[in-house]
Amino acid sequence: MSFTLAIVGRPNVGKSTLFNRLVGKRLALVDDRPGVTRDLREGDARLADLRFTAIDTAGLEDATDDSLEGRMRRLTERAVGMADICLFVIDARAGVTSADRMFAEILRKRSAHVILAANKAEGSAADAGVMEAYELGLGEPVRLSAEHGEGMMDLYTLLMPVADELAEAAKAALPEIDVELPEGEDDSGDYVREITRAKPLQIAVIGRPNSGKSTLVNQILGEERLLTGPEAGITRDAISVQMDWDGTPVRIFDTAGMRRKAKVQEKLEKLSVGDGLRAVRFAEVVVVLLDAAIPFESQDLRIADLAEREGRAVVVAVNKWDIEDEKQNKLKDLKEAFERLLPQLRGAPLVTVSAKTGRGLDRLHGAILKAHRVWNARITTAQLNRWLAEMIAQHPPPAPNGRRIKIRYMTQIKTRPPAFVAMCSNPDKLPDAYSRYLVNGLRESFDMPGTPIRMTMRGQADKNPYKNRKKPGPSKLRKHLNK
Repeated sequence: MSFTLAIVGRPNVGKSTLFNRLVGKRLALVDDRPGVTRDLREGDARLADLRFTAIDTAGLEDATDDSLEGRMRRLTERAVGMADICLFVIDARAGVTSADRMFAEILRKRSAHVILAANKAEGSAADAGVMEAYELGLGEPVRLSAEHGEGMMDLYTLLMPVADELAEAAKAALPEIDVELPEGEDDSGDYVREITRAKPLQIAVIGRPNSGKSTLVNQILGEERLLTGPEAGITRDAISVQMDWDGTPVRIFDTAGMRRKAKVQEKLEKLSVGDGLRAVRFAEVVVVLLDAAIPFESQDLRIADLAEREGRAVVVAVNKWDIEDEKQNKLKDLKEAFERLLPQLRGAPLVTVSAKTGRGLDRLHGAILKAHRVWNARITTAQLNRWLAEMIAQHPPPAPNGRRIKIRYMTQIKTRPPAFVAMCSNPDKLPDAYSRYLVNGLRESFDMPGTPIRMTMRGQADKNPYKNRKKPGPSKLRKHLNK
């Protein structure tokens, strides 16, 4: 049985470093300053033969109001309620603090299984802190160094019996069901019915700070899973959440707000933006979220262009539509601006939503599915070449130096996004405008709006091996004849 392990503790005790160690990759941002992690991040973890889900949490703060710290604490307490086991991490070098004592008391009341870990415990400087940990009343602390990987097998020794206990409890809770085995099946063996699960659709939500990305993801989830608030830049790293959205298995990435490169000075924000870019590259569909009050600012255009250059299917969503007064006129202006400012995404879905109320989420869901279908579209070579002949007849290629460029045939070489190769004479002399003419024709003729389309013009290798060979001079010719 798999179980869920929540890693909790004060800020800057090494929770994200330990999380990255357990999942075997750098999923969570790590920095020397406290409070880097703000949301709950899940990952598939492995420790020897144990497989489980690890949850990285925000640092526990002594705040219970609606401040940013208070909201972060409520998210962490929610993770404690979700988890089967809580791994309470303290800083062995700093020793036990009053905050550690308070949170240990909370964990004793809220979690049935708590393991105490003294992190940063390498070297004799941590000995005193490890000894102090006994006073928390949570049993013997496991001595760890998440940064150097020390103590992992000791942690495994503590996790294993709890995992077995959870597995036995889950087995006992299952009702006994008489299963009629297929004819010829030995009832002494195990009969396993395989359930085919669809691979989740990868969706990244990107946009400027404070455009409502986390609120939108929470509304889709139907619960307050991600930290939100009026402060700009709350989300610091790309958080992924897997769910079933109206019958569609999806994994949604909420990303940090992206500002202009010149304004991104701090190391932490650079890490956050880099994390968001990786989410875009992993995604299949990218939702570019705009603020209805200030849509299509220069940074919005850069973000949308980034998604197109990365070859992702793009859906543009305009948020905060619930507070817009002149909806009809505003929508008309939005569509006109979209066509004018983002011609490379011509025909991409543009939907209006309210992350706060949930209005428009059904339209957003449909637009994402359509964009994904188009992104995976494949056209047969026969269809392409019949279409190509019509396009050339309507508008022949140019004739530089009096010699018309001939496009002989076209084929699709890949999907995700659709990519095509056209074999022609003198491809270097074919203007970009003609390639755009063909790309726009593909969009209209084969119902491929909005998705990035890659078009490559390639020259055919000459079949005459002697065409470019120099003629031998008289001396070389005589030498050849005298042989």
